[in-house]
Order: sequence, then C-alpha cells, then structure tokens
Amino acid sequence: MEQRHYQRVRFFSKAHLDVAGHSYPTEVLDLSLKGALVRKPAPALPATDLPLRLRLQLDDAGDELNMLVEIAHHHQDYLGLHCLKIDIDSISHLRRLLELNLGDAALLERELAELSGAD
Repeated sequence: MEQRHYQRVRFFSKAHLDVAGHSYPTEVLDLSLKGALVRKPAPALPATDLPLRLRLQLDDAGDELNMLVEIAHHHQDYLGLHCLKIDIDSISHLRRLLELNLGDAALLERELAELSGAD
C-alpha cells in the first residue's frame, strides 16, 4: 500500500484542465502540495501524453492557482493529478490554503522543506 507523504485537504471548487489548446471544466475534490484529485471532465479528455494545466479560480479578485500536472491515476469518475511544476504565486496561494485547512503550520513547513529537497 502506497503511503502518502503530503497531507491532502478536501477542497471543493470548479476548475479547468487545459491541454492542446482546449479547456475542460472539472471540479477539484482535494489538494496537496504534490497534486489534486479532480472529477473526470465531460466531455472526456483526449488521450495524450502531454502535460495538462490545472487552473483553479480562488476568489472574485482573479487570484488563480495554476499547476502543470500529469495524470497519475484514474478511476471511474476521478483523476489523480501529480504536480510537475507550479509558479511562485500559485505555491503561495496553495500554501496559505493548506495552512488554513490543516491548522498545523509546522507540518506544512516540514512538507515544504521535503518538497524543496525533492527531485
């Protein structure tokens, strides 16, 4: 059984998966520093080995979380996405969101330290 190294938080929000010039609406179900779980879009994504961009609108002011992702696993209705790259503004937004939802700043700091040492 695979053990997760990063805490996931439930976070329900509308989002988009962009690939090959097309945008597919989806819903985020949970987030972590290393990815997200989303509902499979309809219409279905095309079969591709290209990375996808996950775009998640955070507020009415236009703050957006952007992650370059790949599909790590899929089930009947869900896609598990692995983060390949995230910009500095998005990681700042994600950090704050996780901090508020986890309620444990020390745990988040350890995960960020582990992430910065990864790869």
